Amino acid sequence: MKKPSLPVQIIIGLVLGIAWALLSSSMGWSDFTIDWIAPFGTIFINLLKLIAIPLVLFSIIAGIGNLSDTATLGRMGVKTLALYIGSTVLAAAMGMFIANTFNPGKQASEEQLKINRLAYELWVNDSEGVEYFDDIRLLNDPSMAAYLTDAQSALAEQQSNEELNAKMSVLKNKKESGPLQFFVDMVPSNIFLSFNDSLMLQVIFFAIFFG
Repeated sequence: MKKPSLPVQIIIGLVLGIAWALLSSSMGWSDFTIDWIAPFGTIFINLLKLIAIPLVLFSIIAGIGNLSDTATLGRMGVKTLALYIGSTVLAAAMGMFIANTFNPGKQASEEQLKINRLAYELWVNDSEGVEYFDDIRLLNDPSMAAYLTDAQSALAEQQSNEELNAKMSVLKNKKESGPLQFFVDMVPSNIFLSFNDSLMLQVIFFAIFFG
């Protein structure tokens, strides 16, 4: 029997993963999935991240090193940058389209939606310089007192998430930055930190500059 090609194997794995997720959530096997199956997925993603940066770095350096005409270097740099920005914009557009089409947040229970909303309002009240994006105030509703403890626990869990806090800090800094901050962020101050944080644009800049 002929072995399926790699794209076919990927699609089969994707379908099986979706099927298992639906089955495990409906049968109450979430803990088993988290403890015994999810780690293998995390390992696979980590392996992809492991090879992504070196692959991009050495591919660009090797490509530039093999150029016989240095005049094409500028065009290659522009094309590389345009491809990176274009793929980033495309990925963001696809994410927004899927999120707005399927509205995954609406699938949560009414109770969970109330808890999330209360946690958001608590976060706004505790955050300096942050304003509400609407006029809803569930904290002022006495009937929401039953959900307040769960909301406080959810907020505390989110605030203790170092990865989430790091992303929030980055977003806050970008909001306060000037119009040319994009070009500043393109140039790495420490390439090893760029490797560690998977800052691909800085890695590409370093590869072109070093190559």
